[in-house]
Amino acid sequence: MRVVAVSIASALAFELVSAIPAPSPFRWPGNPNDQKTLNVQLGPRPYYLVNNMDPGPLKDKLASCSEGPFRTTEFTFSHRGAPLQFPEHTTESLLAGIRMGAGVLECDVAFTGDKQLVCRHAQCDLHMTTNILTKPALAAKCTKPFTPADPAKGTPASASCCTSDITLAEFKTLCGKMEANDLTATNVTQFLRGTPSFRTDLYSTCGTLMSHKEYIGIIEGLGLGLKFTPELKTPSVKMPFQGTYTQQQYAQQMIDEYKAAGINPSRVYAQSFLIDDIYYWISKEPAFGKQAVFLDERVDTPAGYTNATASLPELAKKGVKIVAPAMFALTKVDAQKKIVPSEYAIAAKKAGLEIITWSFERSGPLSTGGGYYYDYVKEVINNDGDMYTVLDVLAKQVGIKAIFSDWPATVTYYANCMGLC
Repeated sequence: MRVVAVSIASALAFELVSAIPAPSPFRWPGNPNDQKTLNVQLGPRPYYLVNNMDPGPLKDKLASCSEGPFRTTEFTFSHRGAPLQFPEHTTESLLAGIRMGAGVLECDVAFTGDKQLVCRHAQCDLHMTTNILTKPALAAKCTKPFTPADPAKGTPASASCCTSDITLAEFKTLCGKMEANDLTATNVTQFLRGTPSFRTDLYSTCGTLMSHKEYIGIIEGLGLGLKFTPELKTPSVKMPFQGTYTQQQYAQQMIDEYKAAGINPSRVYAQSFLIDDIYYWISKEPAFGKQAVFLDERVDTPAGYTNATASLPELAKKGVKIVAPAMFALTKVDAQKKIVPSEYAIAAKKAGLEIITWSFERSGPLSTGGGYYYDYVKEVINNDGDMYTVLDVLAKQVGIKAIFSDWPATVTYYANCMGLC
């Protein structure tokens, strides 16, 4: 694919990067400036999962590590913070992921109406992840205002509120909530409910939303040398935005905020589902591009899976170093009903590509097979402890570099027990 060269050394681009001052460094009170270690805390969930496993050597090994010690590991990528229980992409969720030992923290990057970068999983998810619909002045700016369900007509409730509908200042007035909505709702209060039963609203009081710069500042301010993985979200609006803001400017702006903060490129895993973004960084920002992560969603259909697998050598030839398909695409069940590496996994390693995958702890209880993330192995999945069986195959047989998790503690426990720190 062709990479379009765009100059960002313009007054406009400088304004985009410089308009909002960098935040003051964040530090926990008990973490003085010269402290380089963190008291990693994992809570009870890893122990529940180990106890739930089928008897065998893997269960015995994991049980033997019950008392730690545990430390931060780059095998654990914090997916949106810790959204199994905390509102995603909030300060509280980010800090929970750090406390649970994630060595690499994610910010999904979207842009606001005044072209500032913020942490949101999708450009148009504010109606599901914030309280924007409870603020009349901001709700009126939504791309699609709230429409109640109409049982008589059989139409669901709907709304669409985008980061690009509002300014950064307006974005910062919102509260983060658990990602959910109730499509049977006849009013806004009902619409904002619907949190899946395997999650919780316990911490969904008023999550603190973050700009991309604030996310960088929080992680850097801790002084722990943690790493960053920003995902450039595919825009939901037509590009160029407002007629002038191009996809390439957007991709460059994200990188420029790390450069402005003095972050070494080796600490940044820039991600995108758009291969042209990856090629842009390889061409224009090679120090960042050499560990850019191509999120490969082509595997979501049988034909796409086949084509994606066949294309991996060509991606490697074009400079891609890391691919990241959903975890289901990396394993399968063999004739002996054992979980083994998939054709995609084997081809990626043969092509010399590193693999990061997603997303652990996003499926809820596994008693019925685990859904999307366990699709190719669901016939042998029947209890929550089986997620450690799958993770063990991913780590030892597939040879993944890291895995995103909605509850980082679960992966951190495994990584520490297996020496992946």
